[in-house]
Amino acid sequence: MATTFTESFLRAAEPHAAWGAEQSEALERALPAAPWTADLTECAYESGGRTLRVGLLGTYDPAGRSWLWGWADPGFGGAPVTAASARVAEFGRAYGVPESAEPEVDLSGFADPRHAAEALAFTGMGVLGAPGCIGQEAGPQTRVYFVPEDPSLPPAPLDPVTVPRFLLTGAGLFGHDARAVVRGYFGHHGVPVAEGPDLITARLPDGRGLRVSFDPLGRIASVEGSAGGR
Repeated sequence: MATTFTESFLRAAEPHAAWGAEQSEALERALPAAPWTADLTECAYESGGRTLRVGLLGTYDPAGRSWLWGWADPGFGGAPVTAASARVAEFGRAYGVPESAEPEVDLSGFADPRHAAEALAFTGMGVLGAPGCIGQEAGPQTRVYFVPEDPSLPPAPLDPVTVPRFLLTGAGLFGHDARAVVRGYFGHHGVPVAEGPDLITARLPDGRGLRVSFDPLGRIASVEGSAGGR
C-alpha cells in the first residue's frame, strides 16, 4: 500500500505547481462559487449563469479512498468528455508515471487521501495546460473534478507583483524540488532564466530582474526583484 507519491509523479507535478496555483486563482475569479450543473454528454458545466466546455478529469471516492481517472469511468469511457483525462494517461505511459497511467489510484495509505486526490487533479490540470481545475461534491460518496476546455478562459498572465507569492506557494505544494517549481513557472511563461549553484535569475517581460535564491537544503530562501534586469 503506497503512502506517498512516486518520484516520477513528483518530477512530473512540480514544474506545474507555481503556475497551476496562479491559474487556479484566476479561475476562482472568473468562476465564483455558485450552484452548478453538468451535462457530461455535452461536455458542459454551468455555474452562476456561465457555461463552460469541460472535460471529466476524475473522481474521488471518500469511502474507498481512491481516485478514478475519467477515461476509466465505466459510465463514460471513450466519450468525448474523457478525452482530456486520456491525454493524461498517455503522458503517464510515456514518462513512466504510474499514478497518471493507471485507471485507479489507491489513496488509502496516504495520511490525507482527499489532499492526495487534489494533488492528482492538480497535476492532471498541469499536464494538460488547462486553465484551472474545478472540484465539486457530486453526492455523499463522490467528488468530481473537471478541467475547462474553453477559450473564454485565457491563461493567467504573469504579474511581477505576485510572482514571489506563487513561487513560494508552488514550492510548498509538494515540498520536493523547489528548483523544478521555479524552472517550470518561468518556462510556462516563456521567461528566460540563468542558473547558479544556489540561484536562479529571470528577466521578466517588463525588463525587471528577479533573483530566486535557495538555502543549503534546496528550499527557496528569498525572491528579490530589481530594475533593469540586474
